[in-house]
Amino acid sequence: MFVDEITVEVYGGKGGNGLAVYRREKYVEYGGPWGGNGGHGGSVIFVGDEGMSTLYDLRFKRHIKAKPGQNGMTKGMHGRGAEDTYVKVPLGTIVFTEGKTEKIGEITKHLEELVVAPGGRGGRGNIALSTSKNPAPDYAENGDPGVYRKIVVELKVLADVGLIGYPSVGKSTFLSVVSNARPKIAEYPFTTLQPNLGMVNIGDESFVLADLPGLIENAHLGLGLGIQFLKHIERCRVFLHVLDLTREDPYQDYVTINHELEMYDQRLLNRPQIVVLNKMDMPDTEDKIKFLKSKIERPLYIISAQQNKDVEKLLYVIMDTLKKAPQIVDEIDEDLVIYKHESKEPAFEIKKVEGGFELFGNPLKLLFERTDFTKDEAVKRFARQLRGLGVDEKLREMGAKHQDIIYLFGYEFEFID
Repeated sequence: MFVDEITVEVYGGKGGNGLAVYRREKYVEYGGPWGGNGGHGGSVIFVGDEGMSTLYDLRFKRHIKAKPGQNGMTKGMHGRGAEDTYVKVPLGTIVFTEGKTEKIGEITKHLEELVVAPGGRGGRGNIALSTSKNPAPDYAENGDPGVYRKIVVELKVLADVGLIGYPSVGKSTFLSVVSNARPKIAEYPFTTLQPNLGMVNIGDESFVLADLPGLIENAHLGLGLGIQFLKHIERCRVFLHVLDLTREDPYQDYVTINHELEMYDQRLLNRPQIVVLNKMDMPDTEDKIKFLKSKIERPLYIISAQQNKDVEKLLYVIMDTLKKAPQIVDEIDEDLVIYKHESKEPAFEIKKVEGGFELFGNPLKLLFERTDFTKDEAVKRFARQLRGLGVDEKLREMGAKHQDIIYLFGYEFEFID
């Protein structure tokens, strides 16, 4: 089954907690802090695999979780970092945030990696937290949670040349003749229900050819299979437009298909397009060939894919065209916001609610989750961190008074002024 878009949830591994212990050994004066740091959590990483052609495997991996890091240990030993979780995806995979509002990244090369959910940082043990003012802290940090994200994974077939044209004009036959691909071939429309890729070798050179499901009139509006597969056309550097000489009006087919490309994305008309007149071996095609030559300004190449006639000449033309064709991978998403893991939001926000004030914000939540609230020293440190961020001052500006309730991620605190 061909799957070219799917939504999955990815969970970066939680960082290991730091440890707060002390060194107590005979003949070791004053001992001191002895707790190690926690290990970092594993990340979820997509890796390109040129042997894959669909996102079908992700149907069974809707929740992808990386492993947590190991907690810190005594004797100053740090916890082991967790191994990353690798997920193989086909080349041409693009990853978006939920709603496809921002692009996280894409994979276009074999073994190329893309981190989609970073693991959390390990918490510091009390060795790392000791200072000249507090040489023996009685607390440690919890590990940071890994990034959780619901992502949209989209596949746009990555091919050098795309076969376009009406259904049953001979695209699949052509692909089977020039490559080792074996697409289904039949006389009824829409035989091809998914893109098929084949590697075409010309001497010492080669290119990837994609047989894309047939377009029809108003495909950009959702008719036929076109709207489902038009996006795969975006990645092709050269179009091989196949016309069937046995159809009633091949020229109208040519005009209609180009109109569909224009309605989907006007930039597609600027791509190099090679027009191929197929089925020259059929009778009564001479008049149509003359007419098409007079109407179509682009160079025409006449072949019979079924009989492999003049196909090799066409392949050399395609190869020469490819060498001159520009790279277009970066052109497609030029208007899309590139997602960055770094936070751009303020450190905290305050909202006045019934009965007090509510504090929220992801950077503030990170400090909150690192704090071990079972230790008084850790709580005091968290209070100092809030003061350093300017939380106390902002609360006073908003009218907070002594013993007012401050709501913080499901907990209640009193404001001490």
